[in-house]
Amino acid sequence: MNCFQIRQFHLPAPKQIPPKNISFTISASEMGISDEEWESLQRALDWPGPDQQITPLDLSTSPVHSNFSTVEPKKSYKVGDNISVIITARDHNKNLKRYGGDFFKAKLFNSELNASVYGEVVDHRNGTYSVILLLPWEGQAQVFVRLEHSSEVVQILKKYRESSFPRSHYKGYFEGAGPNKTRISEVVECNIKWGEGSWSKSNCCCEYKDIKTGTVWQCERPKKLPCDKLVYHSKGGLENPLNPFEKQLFVKTLTNVRITGDTQIINILPNTTGNGTTERCRSGLKTPVPAGFYLKDVWKSFVCNTQQFDYAQMLECLQNKIVYMLGDSTTRQWFEFFERKVPGLKRMNLQALSYGPLMAVELKNNVIIHWRPHGVPMQFPVIPMTNLNFISNIIDNIAGGPHVVIVFTISAHLVFHPITFYVHEVAKIRQSVVALLSRAPQTTIVIKSGNTAGYKDIFQSDLYTLQENIVMNEMFRDIDGVIYFDIWQMTSCHYLTEDLHPGPVVIANAISMFLSYVCPV
Repeated sequence: MNCFQIRQFHLPAPKQIPPKNISFTISASEMGISDEEWESLQRALDWPGPDQQITPLDLSTSPVHSNFSTVEPKKSYKVGDNISVIITARDHNKNLKRYGGDFFKAKLFNSELNASVYGEVVDHRNGTYSVILLLPWEGQAQVFVRLEHSSEVVQILKKYRESSFPRSHYKGYFEGAGPNKTRISEVVECNIKWGEGSWSKSNCCCEYKDIKTGTVWQCERPKKLPCDKLVYHSKGGLENPLNPFEKQLFVKTLTNVRITGDTQIINILPNTTGNGTTERCRSGLKTPVPAGFYLKDVWKSFVCNTQQFDYAQMLECLQNKIVYMLGDSTTRQWFEFFERKVPGLKRMNLQALSYGPLMAVELKNNVIIHWRPHGVPMQFPVIPMTNLNFISNIIDNIAGGPHVVIVFTISAHLVFHPITFYVHEVAKIRQSVVALLSRAPQTTIVIKSGNTAGYKDIFQSDLYTLQENIVMNEMFRDIDGVIYFDIWQMTSCHYLTEDLHPGPVVIANAISMFLSYVCPV
């Protein structure tokens, strides 16, 4: 018998109010999905908030005056019990908030045990929130709650993500032959083309449309060179759209701040009924809340029967495998971990920088690991355009089979752009994944969710990543043969400071979780 009471992940309840502050309209067909699916995604993405614009700063949520309390606390609990926590939001005048929408994060932790567990915050849409926290380890624990963004900031984040304002810019590098055997180089501004009123310049534009995905990349027209001379891509600057009042709401003293509450130490006694067992790791498993917990720096999963791999076991698991890691620098961390830890695995010199493509091989056991970045938009330093390929196109060129493992992520570089564009990209990836599983159903496909990050600003808020994770999870929910790996909870509850590129403990546990799907027991 399993003593743990674990709730299945559920999405916020729908609110029958149409989204506001949308500067342009994208149809479901342009995103590559049906009207019914888009309506379902909108319900899943719904987030409550004020029914009118809040202009006085003192009416916004205050992390100083908001607090939390434990419901009917006890002197001691048993492993597997739950505690209930109530969060009360107040403004800067100490008045209770009358609407929801604040972005709180909660966890239970013990620094001495290097233990922590995630808690899902439920918004009651009246200024109060509740969290059910599982007590999964023996010993002591404390509750930690922080206000990442006020409901007023959430509305601002949504407004600018749903608008056509280009918060992120990119550069295109054109090179070609000049007079008298010289070389001409020109650098111009580039961006995605998406919807009415999207980014454009007066001297516009060279357009590059991907035939398979339909994604259009556009650059200012160079003064001397033709459009077909685009050679390199890089990140450009970030453009802050906030007005003076909005900037006040984003200041550090109001963002990602721990709120006060019960300081009582929670005493957790052993439970003689045992912890129960989880099933073999495979596709199709639901992600509960919590999905697991850390204890002595080891992640204990509630999803499936994960194991800790030593380096020799990693090599054994990867024997006769071709692994494709696609996406961004967070999957590159995984590649670099394998490169450092797996005996005999050596990187091949592909004459490429760390921005890829990368490949490592171990000849004796026939192991090949690839890492490739996804296509534009991409916030990387200068990289050849030919090295940036859309994930859907890469998957289309993989034969698949029982020896093939694909893990991909697409999140961190798309938070700068409308969620509708993200839906479009995921729709194309889904199409390619379905085709691959049709021709090679024994292929292992793992989707890595987006990480939480250290950034809490208008550019890379965790709220944006959470939106993307919801979209990805929803759009692949009914696709058989796909493993959705929720690393959000692993990075959100860890006792170290949140970082887009988590530390070695998180990476090592993520790799063990990943390999538990590749080589289940």
